[in-house]
This record gives sequence, C-alpha cells and structure tokens, in this order.
Amino acid sequence: MQPKDTFFSRKLTINCGGELLNLSQPKIMGILNIAPDSFYDGGKYASQEIFLERVSTMINDGCDILDIGAYSSRPGAENITSDEELQRLLPVLEIVRTEFPGIIISVDTFRSEIAKKVVADFNVNIINDISAGDMDDKMFETIAGLNVPYILMHMQGNPQSMQNNPQYNNVIQELLNYFSEKVEKLKLLGINDLIIDPGFGFGKTVDHNYQILKYLDDFKIFELPVLVGLSRKSMINKILDISSEEALNGTTVLNTLALINGANILRVHDVKEAKESIILTNTFLNAKIDNWHE
Repeated sequence: MQPKDTFFSRKLTINCGGELLNLSQPKIMGILNIAPDSFYDGGKYASQEIFLERVSTMINDGCDILDIGAYSSRPGAENITSDEELQRLLPVLEIVRTEFPGIIISVDTFRSEIAKKVVADFNVNIINDISAGDMDDKMFETIAGLNVPYILMHMQGNPQSMQNNPQYNNVIQELLNYFSEKVEKLKLLGINDLIIDPGFGFGKTVDHNYQILKYLDDFKIFELPVLVGLSRKSMINKILDISSEEALNGTTVLNTLALINGANILRVHDVKEAKESIILTNTFLNAKIDNWHE
C-alpha cells in the first residue's frame, strides 16, 4: 500500500524520473566516491573494472540509490574546480548508466552547473547538495527547473573550515531553524521532493553528532524524509579509538539507532550490513503481543 502524503503525515515518496520511490520502508544509498582523497575509500576505484565491480556488489547487496561523488568533502579537503569535478564525474556516469540503466543515481555536488549537466546528459535522478544551496546561490532555481528530488544537508562553514572549532548554542534548535528557512524557500519555488540530511560530521563536534542522533526524531516536524550519513565517520572512530577501516560494527550500531529514531535513508559504504540492520530493526519495531500491556 502506498503511503498517503497529507498535511498531517510525512511525505514518504519521492518522484525519480516518473517512478515513485516509497520511503515508508527505509532505503539504502550506496556511496561511490571517485575523488582520490575521500576520507575512507579515496582512490580505491581508479579503474573501470574496479568501480563496476563495486557498483555491481552494492546493487546485489540491496542498494536502492547509488550516490556518486567526485568532490571530496572530508575535513580540510582540497577545493577542486568545477572542470576537474566534471572530468572525474562524467566518464563514470556514462559507464554506470550504460551498465546499470535501472539504478537510481544521485550525484553529490553543490554546483548548479554540474547538477544541470548530469541531469540533462545522464538522466541523474537526485541531486545531493552538502551545502543546501549555500555554496551556489543558483542551486535552488536550478533544482526547480530540473524537477528532480533534492537532498539538502546542513554544514557549518565549508569542507576546508567546517571542523575548525564548530560551535552552537543549541545544535538541534539551530538545525531546525536552518531547515525551516531552507524548506520554505524551496517550497515557494515549487520544489516538493525534498530530503533532509542533518550533516553528521559537517561542522559538528562528536558531542554535537550524538545530540543530533539522539534527537533525530525531532526532524519529523518537517514531514519530509530524513537521510543520515554515519558510515565509518570520526564520531565512531574517536569514541572507540579506532580507524575508519575498523568502524563497520560501530556504523551498524549507529545506523540501527538512527532507524529507531526515524531515519528513512541510510547513506553507507557497506550495503549488505545496512540492509541487515534495516531488516532486523523493522522486525524489532513491529514485534508485538496481542492484548499485552493494554
């Protein structure tokens, strides 16, 4: 049964090229970082054979959306030009679209001209913007013209500066205010297929990240799907004193907590484990005994 989108219920469908993606059951966004300096998998997919094998594995493991990014947004990453971002991105998009024509593709970019090109030339389904329009003032009007779903993420500062002593008086209240203003502007432009990403690790301390995770349910106020990107991040590594390579178990724990608190999309490096987390969490949430505690 399709979820009913009304003023009083969360909008849990997005239109991807004429096909409705139902987010009433959580979905998995698999990460394909083709930037050579991404924090976990940078430089792993230097050849066509390797990244095609990676995409095939993710799809077979249960990936619903493939998120392709050519600009590294790790703390302190180099700020590459749009030309260089396109040079990395376009050949991969061409091959993926040819080899996996049915997969829903999201492109991770904050540049409106890149968003316009990838949607026009490769039928990209979703634009995933780490800056929610703050790094390109033409992005909102571009998305309105493209009529594709838009992921707006919160980031304090930019990738080069965001972890230089981030501060908030109340991180939850400030993020709610931020998204309230952004969503209002986007809806006035007629953009309704919106997904909110609180931006774990983007201009937040470890404490800020755990506060957001604990109160993730508060973001339901916008009646929009919520995406979380917790995969192998420093909020795991710093607490457990481990490397990102050792952070799979911690990622699964935090993904499970996010699902319990209402996350609709998990953005992950490890699709199989995320799928298992969704299945087990759904089983837990739906478990009940008739006439018990009534």
